[in-house]
Amino acid sequence: MPEKIDLPKTIPIFPLPKAVLLPRSRLPLHIFEPRYLAMIEDCLKTPNRLIGMVQPTGTDGRLQSIGCAGKLTQFSETEDGRYMITLTGISRYRIESEIEGFTPYRRFNVLWDSFEKDRGVPDQDKKFDRDEFFKLLKKFLEGEGLSTDWETLQQADNELLINSLSMMLDFEAEDKQALLEAPSLQTRRETLTTLFEFSLRGGSDEELLQ
Repeated sequence: MPEKIDLPKTIPIFPLPKAVLLPRSRLPLHIFEPRYLAMIEDCLKTPNRLIGMVQPTGTDGRLQSIGCAGKLTQFSETEDGRYMITLTGISRYRIESEIEGFTPYRRFNVLWDSFEKDRGVPDQDKKFDRDEFFKLLKKFLEGEGLSTDWETLQQADNELLINSLSMMLDFEAEDKQALLEAPSLQTRRETLTTLFEFSLRGGSDEELLQ
């Protein structure tokens, strides 16, 4: 059963380009900026230990309207004072308003209402053809000059597989946001497949050659 957690109205926000977190997935992070070291220390004092990941939309402080909050589930400190943490995705949220205050990091009021399914059972994709997906994934990774642990990928369940690839692969920021905002696992898988095919076409909109 999914962990029951009280979702607060206000959460600290960690803006990071091309870094998205998805429900029930894990995101390792290396924290070294003083303001975010303070954020982690404050987070550890709270009962829910939630941090909101979100992508910035530029260099002027603007943020995407939708992010995903994760619970700080692993924490270690290096000898020189940096933190190595892991966030486990709990739920996506929609930014409502920024809280003005004295913390060096940013805090926002957020809305959770549209993402109740994130706190439920793992999502299913009944149209998922794993064999065809893995064939396409192999072509994509070879085209990008990437290698992977195929045994681990093939053992992963559908949601973990799709979400992990969505988080780890180096797509453009707007593509990562589309994967984050996908309303279902099937939609996310279809978006991921489209990105693979687009890459295999060399970034063109021409028909994929068979």
